[in-house]
Amino acid sequence: MRLLAIDTALAACSAAIYDSDTGVVASESLPMTRGHAEALLPLVARVMAAAAIEFSALDRIVVTVGPGSFTGLRVGVSAARGIALAAGKPAVGVTTLRAFAMPHVGADVVGPDVEAPVLAVIDARHDHVYFQTFDAAGDALDSARIVSVHDVAGAALSGPVHIVGNAAKMIEATWPANRPPPIVTPNDAPDIGWVARLGGQNELAHEIPKPLYLRAPDARPPAPTSLTRHS
Repeated sequence: MRLLAIDTALAACSAAIYDSDTGVVASESLPMTRGHAEALLPLVARVMAAAAIEFSALDRIVVTVGPGSFTGLRVGVSAARGIALAAGKPAVGVTTLRAFAMPHVGADVVGPDVEAPVLAVIDARHDHVYFQTFDAAGDALDSARIVSVHDVAGAALSGPVHIVGNAAKMIEATWPANRPPPIVTPNDAPDIGWVARLGGQNELAHEIPKPLYLRAPDARPPAPTSLTRHS
């Protein structure tokens, strides 16, 4: 299976061609927090050229669906859906929380034969984070949700925890002294190779990918005002 994977959910614009038999064929990631819309399609073109593959030879398109930047998610999901439609290929979504967590599940990071659950956390701004916990087999132990930074430790499992994601340092700074200190692996954006791999494992859904926001946007249209028109 050959896939094109796209990620614009957070602080990078990334694309990769992935072959399920051989792994990543070509990839490129540009660190950025804005400007994804202008950078993505030229980046995809470069990756496709480096892999020497046509869109018609792909089996599916994979994209991170969030949570993450509202603008970034719209850019990535729209591009993936457009490419899939034009190429006549299916598109699948991968959450950023799962993409952050999966490279670390099952790792003996705490001690020999100790597989700590992985807590994926993403900065949701205003002292809140998106988070979800995964066990050593990669299964979700809770639903993806948004909570206060100070409430994460209470919501997390007791015992050793491996915290990953772009809010990992924020959580480490507020971790209670009476809890075992967490293992912390900060990442600004998911590994695009893992996004592709996870997309290849996902079951094809009947619905096309759509952004997973988990919260309302900060920017809202202005409230209507009552104006009296004078003739």
